[in-house]
Amino acid sequence: MSQNSGCKTEQRDRIVAIDIIRGISIFGIFLVNMMSFHSPLLYVDPHTRWHQGLEKYTYRFIDVFAEGSFYPLFALLFGYSFVLFREKVVGQGMNFTVLALRRLFFLLVVGIIHAFFIWHGDILIQYSILGFIFIFFVTLPERSLLSSGLYLYGVPVLFLQIWLFVSTWFMNKDMTNQFDPRAVQHSLHIYQQGTISEITKMRITDWMVTNNTGNIPFLLVSIFPLFLIGAGFAKQKLLERSFKRISQMMYLMLSLGLMFKFVPYLFEGNPWAQYTQESIGGLCLAIFYGAAIIKITQHEKMTKWLSPIAAVGRMSISNYLFQSIISTCIFYSYGFGFYGKISLFSGTILVIIIFIGQIITSNLWLKRFSVGPVEWIWRCFTYMKVIKLRK
Repeated sequence: MSQNSGCKTEQRDRIVAIDIIRGISIFGIFLVNMMSFHSPLLYVDPHTRWHQGLEKYTYRFIDVFAEGSFYPLFALLFGYSFVLFREKVVGQGMNFTVLALRRLFFLLVVGIIHAFFIWHGDILIQYSILGFIFIFFVTLPERSLLSSGLYLYGVPVLFLQIWLFVSTWFMNKDMTNQFDPRAVQHSLHIYQQGTISEITKMRITDWMVTNNTGNIPFLLVSIFPLFLIGAGFAKQKLLERSFKRISQMMYLMLSLGLMFKFVPYLFEGNPWAQYTQESIGGLCLAIFYGAAIIKITQHEKMTKWLSPIAAVGRMSISNYLFQSIISTCIFYSYGFGFYGKISLFSGTILVIIIFIGQIITSNLWLKRFSVGPVEWIWRCFTYMKVIKLRK
């Protein structure tokens, strides 16, 4: 085998691993998002809402193994893929900055449509806006990317943890409880029975709750540093690293992740414990999931077994948007109106059913077409020409 063909095989294996990670991330994100699709999660304490029997253990499973882990994994992938995109376009002699700006602008437009006309929990707006800043950092060497990312993530997290830990001693339980029963009832009424106009207004209100000016600094320090770390991993050729080093990272991150993920169950109702779970435990498990998939894909048989999920990853934006469309049609009044009417366990089963459907449809689609429908429009806009869709 020539050196050139060996490089192509290595690159193909790397892309398959990325697509599998992305596909599993789409499942994990859907698992977490489903709680907001069918319930007023913004305005309730999930530990109180789902506190008995099967509901309690279903929530704990999602809280420990999915909440706060798959969004960071997706952010790491964003940074990783951005470097691969740059390597590709620069290697072909094209202008990376122009293409990246078009790519991010398209993502921003799709995000705005998604957030204000489909579902409030959009991540594409945040990713695209931060991506415009990220363009100026992506050319940094791997060490600078990793150190900057770790510093920008670690320092704010440390200071906020200290502040929350100290302030918790001076707060009573009522002061830390921000959940509003009136908002819960209003949300239930609008999404169950409201008109399209009322639902749109409520959707914008919900979006503002999580994306207000007070939350912007938190979004900046929780997402942007992960772009940098992901880019650093890409330049470090993480997917080509030795089996032993990947294994070491995997076991370390699993141990730390589970340790920090269980902190809120030792200190119930404590904001510091909750933030520790999300900021440290979530990221550690995200890295564990990525490392575990990389390790698994080093075995040809396991890669074949997981390859159907790679199709979901190749169509990640299309599948992400489809999840929102199908879920809001099931739960909002302009569809079946089941909002607030199903159990957490039932919602979780629904996620599994829909995702299996996405695996099947994604593989069928990619047998005939080269990319997903939204990805195709995205690619055409990026290169300002019609790209062949059919294989």
